[in-house]
Amino acid sequence: MNFESMTNKKVAQEIAQRIEQMRLEQNLTQQQLADEIGISLRGYRGIVNGLGKFENIIAILRILGRIDLVENFVPETTFSPMARLKLEGKKRQRARASSRVKKIDTDDDLDW
Repeated sequence: MNFESMTNKKVAQEIAQRIEQMRLEQNLTQQQLADEIGISLRGYRGIVNGLGKFENIIAILRILGRIDLVENFVPETTFSPMARLKLEGKKRQRARASSRVKKIDTDDDLDW
């Protein structure tokens, strides 16, 4: 499947349909799954139509025993040690006083 050529809504619907297929393979009703994650049947049907909250999709995958798919969805990336050092160098370590504060001149030779 070429997700690159699909709209975001179509991608969401495709993912939802794949999750729906997993539900059917485990012989669970939509109501059972909705009850497990604590949403209404209408809410679950919204997920099936690609309108689900990410948190609910994760809950469904957990119930279906497929939480491992999340790792494949957005795999962890690691920095090389040199890239990490470069990033560390840009972190602010402390705040410093603003140089915009003007000092009041307290000299006794005022012109007024």
